[in-house]
Amino acid sequence: MSSSRLSCKRTKRGCPTSPLFGQVLAPASSRRCDLTARELPRNAKTCRTIVGRVPREAQRNKKPDIRLDIRLQDFQARLKTYTRHRITIRSLTALLLLLTALSGSQAQDNADSVLTSDLETSLAPAALPPAPVTELKAFDSKNDHGHSVTLNWRLSPDDGAGKNIVFAYEVYRWVPFFMDSLKSVREKLSQTESAIAELEVFEPPAKHLLNMHREGKPGKGFADSVKFYEDTLAASKRLLPEYRQQVDRLRDERDEGIDRIPSAHTSYPSEGEWRKVGTVVAGESRFENVGVKDKESADYLADNTPYYYRVDAVTVNPAVRSQSDVVGPVRSSGQWFNTGRVPVFVAVMVFGFLTVYFITRAKRGIDLYVRPLAGIDAVDDAIGRATEMGKPILYVLGLGTAADIATIASFTILGRVARRVAEYQTQLIVPCYDPIVMTVAQETVKAGFSDAGRPEAYNEDIVYFVTQSQFAYVAAVNGVMLRQLPATNVYMGRFYAESLILAETGALAGSIQIAGTDEIAQIPFFIVACDFTLIGEELYAASAYLGREPLLLGSLKAQDYAKAAVIALATAGIVAANLDWTWFTTLFRVSR
Repeated sequence: MSSSRLSCKRTKRGCPTSPLFGQVLAPASSRRCDLTARELPRNAKTCRTIVGRVPREAQRNKKPDIRLDIRLQDFQARLKTYTRHRITIRSLTALLLLLTALSGSQAQDNADSVLTSDLETSLAPAALPPAPVTELKAFDSKNDHGHSVTLNWRLSPDDGAGKNIVFAYEVYRWVPFFMDSLKSVREKLSQTESAIAELEVFEPPAKHLLNMHREGKPGKGFADSVKFYEDTLAASKRLLPEYRQQVDRLRDERDEGIDRIPSAHTSYPSEGEWRKVGTVVAGESRFENVGVKDKESADYLADNTPYYYRVDAVTVNPAVRSQSDVVGPVRSSGQWFNTGRVPVFVAVMVFGFLTVYFITRAKRGIDLYVRPLAGIDAVDDAIGRATEMGKPILYVLGLGTAADIATIASFTILGRVARRVAEYQTQLIVPCYDPIVMTVAQETVKAGFSDAGRPEAYNEDIVYFVTQSQFAYVAAVNGVMLRQLPATNVYMGRFYAESLILAETGALAGSIQIAGTDEIAQIPFFIVACDFTLIGEELYAASAYLGREPLLLGSLKAQDYAKAAVIALATAGIVAANLDWTWFTTLFRVSR
């Protein structure tokens, strides 16, 4: 409804109606009146009565009008909307008045509480600070790489006694303002290096996408995409040299600033301020200010620099505290030897002496006893069995590289097997997983044939490369087992998930199987599927046992004696701990 005045009629009963109803409801003898749209809702009750009576009047006159029904429905909808909005506005107004009253009451209560608190504070006596710490000492931390200062002090008399109000101790170090400028240089350098890294990472995919856009068909937004990548790459190409120059300059500034740190600390007590470096709880009287030795780090604590410290005894109220006397200058420095690791040093020296001693004896030709290994002793029997049966010997070096310790130990065993094969004139098959391992294995087998005095019997097809795909290699080796039916299978080296597949296939072929690996997870599979298994370091011992090289044999003997010493000392330590012989257990205590 508009705000303009509406022409309406007044019926004999005094009900205002709009011209919409006048054709049916208003008699000809009624007088005219004027009502605005704003005045109409005031007589809404009467109008509802008329609206409800319209159908009966229309039925009485027997002149139904479809247009009248449509107009009636429109009027009813507008009247309901107005009534709903009017109720909502009244509810919101009441709620706003209620909130205003509540906030006013709360503000008054807060004001009263503040005034009461201020009054109590003004009337209460001022809190007394605790007694300060005494005998504060600062010194270089011992047995470290430097960049650390240790502080000790006597507790405040009010810590656990007296007024008993000490809550914690805050440690402060005097820092020159120069360190702030150095920190700013480090932050700029870090930001610039990050920006360079982001640009270098962004360039390759951006160039790839740009080429894709150029090669693709132009479409909606095509020109904008090409322009975006072209502009971005151009900006990157322009900014990268500038950023790199800026990084070089900032690094020079940082290095110069680091060199100036000792001289900047000599300006104490001017041109600097006290800054907190740590907090310890009440009852503690020791603090270690530990920095890092990396000069590029923000936590770098320079050695040979005069530092000054103080300790504040703080109560629950941080404003109530007492300061100690200043201690300094103190300088940090690194030590050449950590006295807390003397037992480790002694153990290393003893083991080194044993190693040199046994290697020297082995070089002189003295026979050193090595505990026999059943798996290695079975190699000669297996080779003899293969010779009697006229079947080949399959030797698998595993999936390791030529740099793996297990593979290196396997080369020594392969040399021994090749020499025996050449002596017995038995066929040898060595499929390889790695091409570098294949090259080394060829030279090892060739040397074994030469040592046996039969170099002409060596065939290059003995050792061959298969593939570097794990299970494709296993499938090929399994095929060799099932076709050639070797009398003996030897698995020495590094093995993974293929260990059980190889061992089960060899068992089906009826071969004698000897395995050895340092992969702990694969040892159980070899144990259940093979005839002999070298467990862990027995693989390394086998190479020394078969090769009889002085270097390997001397190291093996030194390890055996070292193991025996560890077992004996551990047993003695258990006895000493039970008998409370602290002097003995202290001998083997190692600090950080």
